Amino acid sequence: MDKQIMNIKENPSKNIPLRGEITVPGDKSISHRAVMFGSLAQGKTRITNFLNGADCLSTISCFQNMGIDISVTPGEVIVNGKGLHGLSAPLKGTLDTGNSGTTTRLISGILAGQNFSSRLSGDASLNSRPMKRVIDPLTQMGADIRSEDDNGCCPLLIRPARLHGIAYNSPVASAQVKSSVLLAGLYAEGETKVTEPVLSRDHTERMLRQFGAQVSSVGVTASITPEPTLLSQDIQVPGDISSATYFIAAALLVPGSEVLIKNVGINETRAGILKVVSDMGGKIELKNARNLEKDAPGEPVADLLVKYSPLKGTIVEGALIPTLIDEIPMIAVMAAMAEGTTIIRDAAELKVKETNRIDTVTKNLRKMGADITPTDDGMIIKGTGHLKGADLDSYLDHRIAMSFAVASMIADGETKIKDRECVNISYPSFYEDLYSLCR
Repeated sequence: MDKQIMNIKENPSKNIPLRGEITVPGDKSISHRAVMFGSLAQGKTRITNFLNGADCLSTISCFQNMGIDISVTPGEVIVNGKGLHGLSAPLKGTLDTGNSGTTTRLISGILAGQNFSSRLSGDASLNSRPMKRVIDPLTQMGADIRSEDDNGCCPLLIRPARLHGIAYNSPVASAQVKSSVLLAGLYAEGETKVTEPVLSRDHTERMLRQFGAQVSSVGVTASITPEPTLLSQDIQVPGDISSATYFIAAALLVPGSEVLIKNVGINETRAGILKVVSDMGGKIELKNARNLEKDAPGEPVADLLVKYSPLKGTIVEGALIPTLIDEIPMIAVMAAMAEGTTIIRDAAELKVKETNRIDTVTKNLRKMGADITPTDDGMIIKGTGHLKGADLDSYLDHRIAMSFAVASMIADGETKIKDRECVNISYPSFYEDLYSLCR
């Protein structure tokens, strides 16, 4: 068998209960930002529980290429920041962002304000994703940024320019777009504002305030004033709720399961999966919650106790979508096992992730016998309570691979997943951690 193809039934047998406790890797979004902001701060920033996945390592590599001393050990990452204007022209030419859209879009805002030219490029998947969504507002701020191939995608060429603040009305609720504009605002003349149709995750606003930037958030508008003095911080990265979602789903779906997932970030702009689980009738309890106050430093965190639960269909739409966009493939699998119909809409953003996740989820679930209909902005899933084993493709998308690894645990027969190692993007030890709860 090809080493890239995973025979799931070589691991746990169908419906073996998951029992025990687990700590998932650090939050990917927060790990990215901690390295970026630590690099722009003065002094030594210590980051614990950093996600050592390929995407976040791309961020580290980019800033090392711009002269920032960053050391990585199993216990922590230390970033020796040089201040807001301490970056230097890339030592190795092109800044390689790998498969990371977060790295690419956020760093574009930072690079727009530098006094040197730079080129951003990644792998084939990254270079096919839309970058016009950051090119347009950055250009409005005076940035000299363009798509090398004039197709709105990477490679991006960014040259020195004088930036000015703008009030930007974003057509999409995207934390990456919002963050890119706010980070350019650090270097602009005057205040910069970003207004979204609905509120996206607010990790950038929270962490920039922690480092000393003047950031305000009112409703769906975030604003920043330029040229702050950012000071180094100790950042403890909470467990990634996107990674926790696979264990939440597995515990809900496999009869007899009970799993405690420790130290998970529950930021309300990110934790929409908790509402969906509740709406579907899932048993999930928050324990040991902390940092819940609005102005508390750092992120809100809790332990999640999840127990097997019969699920029912629900509607996932509107303002909830930006808080769980990465969790929708797993929600779709849950919906296939639920009683009744689940409708997911307002999620056209799924089309521009690592894959078109409307298509890839639909293809794999249909192979497993699910009743799923794709739509322009989501999908309709009629729960059957039954899935069958199948030969599946991850399409090199880590979220697809992990979601269907969980699906295989409650499917009849053998399931194989091609290119399963793509989980290294966000969760290198995913399979070992998942199956450790079945023994």
